[in-house]
Amino acid sequence: MSNTTGFNTSQQTGYFPALPPQALASVRTRRMIAVLLDLILVALISSIVFLGLGFLTLGLSWILLPPIILPVVAFFYNGMTVSGRNMATPGMKAMDLEVRLTNGQPVPFINAAMHGVLFWLSWYVTGGLVLLTSFVTPEKRCLHDILAGLVVVRRTS
Repeated sequence: MSNTTGFNTSQQTGYFPALPPQALASVRTRRMIAVLLDLILVALISSIVFLGLGFLTLGLSWILLPPIILPVVAFFYNGMTVSGRNMATPGMKAMDLEVRLTNGQPVPFINAAMHGVLFWLSWYVTGGLVLLTSFVTPEKRCLHDILAGLVVVRRTS
């Protein structure tokens, strides 16, 4: 028996419901393209915020802001988009993906926001190697997905 999210509630694998194969079809490739689209949007938003705050503080904030601006923007970008009605960032939505809790429920803001921050920070530290986790997990989950308690699946019609 499946609910409207495509999660099979009658079979359990590990600690969350089994996902049908179509829910995970080409998720890894789609996620990589979505990351590139989201990176462009986050960089644009970060640049606007960086320049705006720099002008407001007469350039003084330009010394302190560079290392913290991207994680702050990513926190709100991911938190507001993934916990919103589309359950995906604009890049994920363009690639026909959505994010759910491991039980199939919509994602609360704090989980979505931490998911984004964990992704961008791990990207800084590992240079993209964080995505390799998806090759060894059966649900194609990355390390930041596991830590935030989320799963990325294809959007159901």
